[in-house]
Amino acid sequence: IKMVGDSKFPDMHSDGPENNEETEIVVNVGGVRQVFYGDNLNQYPETRLAELVNCLSGGYDSIFSLCDDYDPGKKEFYFDRDPDAFKCIIDVYYFGEIHMKKGICPICFKNEMEFWKVDLKFLDDCCKTHLSEKKEELEEIARRVQLILDDLGVDASENRWKRCQKYIWKFMEKPESSYPARVIAVLSFLFILISSIVMCVGTIPDLQVVDSEGNRMEHPTLDSIETVCIGWFTMEYVLRLISSPNKLYFALSFMNIVDVLAILPFYVSLILTHLGAKLMELSNVQQAVQALRIMRIARIFKLARHSSGLQTLTYALKRSFKELGLLLMYLAVGIFVFSALGYTMEQSHPETLFKSIPQSFWWAIITMTTVGYGDIYPKTTLGKLNAAISFLCGVIAIALPIHPIINNFVRYYNKQRVLETAAKHELELMELNSAEGKAANSRSEPEDFVREGKEGSFCSSRLKVSHSDTFIHLLSEEKHYRTRLQSCK
Repeated sequence: IKMVGDSKFPDMHSDGPENNEETEIVVNVGGVRQVFYGDNLNQYPETRLAELVNCLSGGYDSIFSLCDDYDPGKKEFYFDRDPDAFKCIIDVYYFGEIHMKKGICPICFKNEMEFWKVDLKFLDDCCKTHLSEKKEELEEIARRVQLILDDLGVDASENRWKRCQKYIWKFMEKPESSYPARVIAVLSFLFILISSIVMCVGTIPDLQVVDSEGNRMEHPTLDSIETVCIGWFTMEYVLRLISSPNKLYFALSFMNIVDVLAILPFYVSLILTHLGAKLMELSNVQQAVQALRIMRIARIFKLARHSSGLQTLTYALKRSFKELGLLLMYLAVGIFVFSALGYTMEQSHPETLFKSIPQSFWWAIITMTTVGYGDIYPKTTLGKLNAAISFLCGVIAIALPIHPIINNFVRYYNKQRVLETAAKHELELMELNSAEGKAANSRSEPEDFVREGKEGSFCSSRLKVSHSDTFIHLLSEEKHYRTRLQSCK
């Protein structure tokens, strides 16, 4: 940074606050020079550039506390910072707000703002959103890395039951942790398929048997297979519940509630079959058992636990509630309008199938969704014209919100792949730093490094030294090394 007055450069040790308003400041950032005036900089006195206006009176110690280098001959201050980010940051002195340029890493830009002592409140809302998304991605990477490191780490303070509980949790919940865990995941997937197939096959009349009272029931063989499957589901759920680190969160999780709904009807039906006959009539017991057996369809949702595609679809639908709401609103308005028009136009025909407007709702639904069962159809010319307009409007109403929903699915799917790759790269770099640390220790006195993070401490046999310079709190250390997450390029 080069500072020159309007008439002459002020003396290093002189006090000249009265000339601050007229001072010109030339900033050299990464080879790019910018000229500023004191009156502009003093609008934000807490920023680094504003502090430069008065730094000369404090001597070289004051100067070098604010910049990287200073040339007294040229009277120029140097900063080894990103010039592209700096061009965006100086907008605050002229426009009162900051916009990030496209292509600049939000996390690196946040670092630059902190260096120049510019508050984040001056960042525009659209850029804050981009920054928050990047921070969420880094937090997700930190969570994934932390989970992997927790699996690798062994805490000597844990008792035998805690270590056993942790092993069972990895065995049941993390197929990638070991080969037996992958076998268990495949078996669980097969049991879900077998149970679903048995539920469907058991409804075929040719495979059913007749009991002593003449009622049809499932074949005993299929019933035995169903019992084995339920036994597997029960054992799986109990083991996962016992080994869960947070049992309340586990019990209230959506997928675990689905697991309970998948196995609960079997035991309730068993209790009603053996004990319900004494409390109520046999016909009522059979109806209750039949209703509970229908709830077995909930077990098909267990496939989502083993399918990343189903999980991605579920997340995309959650993020698309607004688009789905628009779709339902379009259809609801169209159904009401076209059903009322159809009922009015068809009243002149003696053999009309439109008996009332509520009955016409069904015709409007199957017409706008292009299903067209043909059970209700118009017979007049105006009614047919109304039907043609209704299904054309239905196609448009359905097609409009579909594209944002697909975009949400693709965006989330690609994001998960990027986060998975970034977590692997972070682990690879930590292993490399660990190897370098071991090599350094072999040339000096051996030491054991214990890593302490925000969430706790752990010691790993494979990763004894690991450092990170990211904004991930779980991966912060006193000694810092640059990682792939910091580059974002």
